[in-house]
Amino acid sequence: MSHVTGKRVLITGASRGIGEATARLFAALGARVALAARSTPDIRRIAGELGSSAIAIPMDVADPSSVAEGVAQTVRDLGGIDILINNAGIIDPIGMIRDIDPDDWARVIDVNVKGVFNCVHAVLPHMKDGGTILTIGSGAATSALEGWSHYCASKAAVHHLNRCIHAELAGQGIRALVLSPGTVATDMQQVIRKSGINPVAQMNWDDHIPPEWPAQALAWMCGDDADDYLGGVVSLREESVRRRVGLVS
Repeated sequence: MSHVTGKRVLITGASRGIGEATARLFAALGARVALAARSTPDIRRIAGELGSSAIAIPMDVADPSSVAEGVAQTVRDLGGIDILINNAGIIDPIGMIRDIDPDDWARVIDVNVKGVFNCVHAVLPHMKDGGTILTIGSGAATSALEGWSHYCASKAAVHHLNRCIHAELAGQGIRALVLSPGTVATDMQQVIRKSGINPVAQMNWDDHIPPEWPAQALAWMCGDDADDYLGGVVSLREESVRRRVGLVS
């Protein structure tokens, strides 16, 4: 993972779960990390624990002006951005199409889809010499699940947006990949579990992988060994991928 050392990394949704685990791992690997989230107290606490290698960036990814301000602050404090990790995402409120409030449905699209676009759009001017853009996707992008119409649609969009980034920018040195982590033991899974809707909510807690696994996969994806997947999806459900990442022997 030496390819991460010295890199300047912006991580959205960094206040908990996969985002927090990723910030901690990248900092441990020698990267300089900007933890972005709406939950300012949490990212300030985590950044304080990580020391001089980390900064806290208050940001609402659904708000283009907030993203622009956060990216500008990151560039000022870190001197640039080499890696963007689009991790921010929501799934609640979970509900059937006939029952869910249209504004609630749209909010998931605002965060999960527009949020990714807003961050990519704001970061690209600072990646003129190349960079890596990683986005958290989901198996829900290709599997229809009851009560998750907003989430499934948003992740399908994110997967295809990644392909567009690759098609437009690979020739300019931009590496774009999606990580589909599978089900992860985070607060989002608690929300899913409480909903009781669809088979994912019925899974045993021990069946979910720890957030440190996707964090390690994201670090691996920043290196040349992941170039086979450029423009595509790295799925942690696949045993061969887990082996390449170093999660299993």
